[in-house]
Amino acid sequence: MIVIETFNVTKDFRIIDDKPKTLKDKILRINKKAEKKIFRALDNVSVSIQEGDVVGLVGRNGSGKSTLLKLFSRIIFPTEGSINIKGRVCSLLELGAGFHPDFNGIENIYMNASLFGLSKKDITEKLDDIIGFSELGEFIYRPIRTYSSGMYMRLAFSVAISVDPDILLIDEVLAVGDSAFQQKCINRISELKSLGKTIVIVTHDHSIVEKLCNYSIWLKNGVVKAEGHPKEVIIQYLNDLADEENNRLNQEEDISVTTLSNTPINENQDFPVSELSIDASVDRWGNKKVRIHEINLLNKQGEKKRNFRTGESLIIEMNYEIMSNNKNISFGIGLFRNDGLCCYGTNTDVDKIDCSKISTNGIVKFIVDSCEFLPGEYWLDVAVHSKEGEPYDYIVKAKKFMFFSERNDIGVMRVDHKWEIT
Repeated sequence: MIVIETFNVTKDFRIIDDKPKTLKDKILRINKKAEKKIFRALDNVSVSIQEGDVVGLVGRNGSGKSTLLKLFSRIIFPTEGSINIKGRVCSLLELGAGFHPDFNGIENIYMNASLFGLSKKDITEKLDDIIGFSELGEFIYRPIRTYSSGMYMRLAFSVAISVDPDILLIDEVLAVGDSAFQQKCINRISELKSLGKTIVIVTHDHSIVEKLCNYSIWLKNGVVKAEGHPKEVIIQYLNDLADEENNRLNQEEDISVTTLSNTPINENQDFPVSELSIDASVDRWGNKKVRIHEINLLNKQGEKKRNFRTGESLIIEMNYEIMSNNKNISFGIGLFRNDGLCCYGTNTDVDKIDCSKISTNGIVKFIVDSCEFLPGEYWLDVAVHSKEGEPYDYIVKAKKFMFFSERNDIGVMRVDHKWEIT
């Protein structure tokens, strides 16, 4: 049975530029009309969600995911088209809406749960479960203005999840509390899934979509680009992101010899180098006995890239210059996931590469014929130093790059393997 169905839904928002905010502004602009623009958040969207489906909405910020969820919850209504909803809806869109900072946790439970349509009797029956799930202990008797942001969100989620809805709408609220509490929330969602509840989730965590959902919808600029099995939809979405990122990078200047050469290095002093990378603020330090002038990420064909596929060749190219008569040199690289996890690091000294006879100027390449990193965003650190560790030139977060894959492996990197069954 279909419980959520939209027919050619379009949602427009009026944007008024230069709107007067004070009485003085209104008087001064009494004869000036504010310019009105129309922003189309959703454009002719038609989707059907079956009872018991767990659906993940994916897409970039501003693609219309939250707007669609608010239409499902009847917070807003479509400009054109129609929506049919069957069953009791609970929305986890704005956690803590209705909380009062001077009331304690229990008082806010009663007030907040009543917004979801629960009677006082229902709330009293669920009170112990809500308090237990929140893990707030004695803090439940204190005013919530004394809560940390994490405690506040945990209480709000505990109240919202205690409602017994037919349809549950969740918008970017699974990342509440610490990792243990997040897992607890995911387990609770899984319980509702096993009970046959219909759940629609908006999240940028694709692992949650693949773990919890049996169906996924990809929105781009307010239009449904793809829908179906979560893994297949996410692959299409990530491939589209990769194409956009490559197009953007092709239009921008990469790290240039001039930029790096003109970047000052103060001996024994850390300093920011915002010009070094187009991706993020970069730290660089060293005593400039050896300098790195240019850094490139290449594929096997020598093409500059920032987006790679699992199993593709990866070449890190560093253009260096020795500033003094110094042959005690070691080049190093570090590969980090975007959450800071060190995935791999090495240097020429560890790999027993002799750098004592290198020329004053040249190029050093770190070559991986088949890089088996799994999908995700990564950072590159590069360094040149003495074998004893004296820093010549350290560049942190010099390059951002991404890996994409159509495989279903999980983790950081794919391990070459085979299966035998007897």
